Amino acid sequence: MVYGKMVSGSFLERPNRFIAYVQVGGERVVAHVKNTGRCRELLIPGATVYLEHNPHPGRKTAYSLIAVQKGELLINMDSQAPNKVVEEAFAAGWMPPGLEGDITHFRREVTWGNSRFDFGFLLDGVQGFVEVKGVTLEQEGRVLFPDAPTQRGVKHLLHLIEAKKAGLHAAVVFLVQMEEATSFSPNEETHPAFGQALRQSVDAGVLVSAWSSKITPDSMVLGSPVPIRL
Repeated sequence: MVYGKMVSGSFLERPNRFIAYVQVGGERVVAHVKNTGRCRELLIPGATVYLEHNPHPGRKTAYSLIAVQKGELLINMDSQAPNKVVEEAFAAGWMPPGLEGDITHFRREVTWGNSRFDFGFLLDGVQGFVEVKGVTLEQEGRVLFPDAPTQRGVKHLLHLIEAKKAGLHAAVVFLVQMEEATSFSPNEETHPAFGQALRQSVDAGVLVSAWSSKITPDSMVLGSPVPIRL
């Protein structure tokens, strides 16, 4: 996935979930934050950030905040990016481990029961679903999800378990939005219920995998598997 024209700047403040003030050159600009999570460990005053510059009639701001430098680590924090990256990987023939076979009818935003999953498909004629979660929280090389309580995330996992019990294919992919990660774990301290639901998913046979990303200020593509520690 490649962005358009990018500029760098210095993060100033985030008055609410949706906008940030960034110093670009000698100008203080308003940028749309494409991530409603807390991101407190990322958006620190003075941090180098990368903005996509896309002036367009009707937009409230010409800038979108895409990535942030955390020490030597570049982290993409665009919450829309993981689905796009995974979709591109699917189009190139990649599948999460355990789902190899004849894939047809691949679609985005598929409803099943009371849940809407990111992707749906048929594998050898059997319905399947994949839910994608972007991961931006890093602690000394380890990455964790979520960075804030997510009842929606718990619901998705429980419904994937239901799908698996119904004889369907079910998978969740944690896409780590940075290149280096020693391991992935559920964030028990922030949301114990999510960790419990993830372990239940594994026990039920839901395919759970975590992947790093190859990141530049203006691009993001699927990287390599990240070990999971539950």
